[in-house]
Amino acid sequence: MSEYYHPPELSPNSGNAWKLFKIISEFVDGFDTLSTLGPAVSIFGSSRLPKTSPYYQLTIDIAHKLVKKGFSVITGAGPSLMEAANKGAQEAKGNSCGLVIDLPFESEPNAFIDPKLKIKFHYFFVRKVMFVRYAQGFVFMPGGYGTMDEFFEVLTLIQTKKRVPVPIYLVGVDYWKGLIHWLKEAPLSHRCIYEHDLDLFILTDDIDEIVNGMDQSYKDRLKLEDTSISNSS
Repeated sequence: MSEYYHPPELSPNSGNAWKLFKIISEFVDGFDTLSTLGPAVSIFGSSRLPKTSPYYQLTIDIAHKLVKKGFSVITGAGPSLMEAANKGAQEAKGNSCGLVIDLPFESEPNAFIDPKLKIKFHYFFVRKVMFVRYAQGFVFMPGGYGTMDEFFEVLTLIQTKKRVPVPIYLVGVDYWKGLIHWLKEAPLSHRCIYEHDLDLFILTDDIDEIVNGMDQSYKDRLKLEDTSISNSS
């Protein structure tokens, strides 16, 4: 007997074609809800760090200032740093969105999500689309596999020109510096990535750099869109 659990839904006779309807319904719910947000920033981070962590308050402050600049905040709806981002957004009286993932070991969504902006997903890949599609920028706080998964997915989408480049901030210089060192020492030295790929994100702990960078980038894209419309008319 295999030591790994094989979910029944992966059985060849499990009616996978019918699951398309559930997948489509999750896309529809997500698109309908998030299309009302306006400019938004997706904030990622650990679900395990305690509230006493300095990154908890730092996340609150970043979200708060982003809302004051006119951005909505999107998180994974969990505890810890996700909670901090939603809390900062609510305290600033902005849109606080949470994309809940249906997992057997996760706790309830945090209490700082606007009820109308709380969306539950069964499929990770649908949820990932929502994080990326409606974001004008990304903030990655310290986190584990989930945070790194999203970080590299966003980098890949921008690197391969599958989405418009937007600001990506990796927050927590002491936390992430080992990863940056490895990227330079292994993938870069072996030419698996190029030097300019390291310019796709900014490592910083400066809140104003993050908030002002997001704001300026969004304004610049609006100007480009206005110019494009004017030239085509």
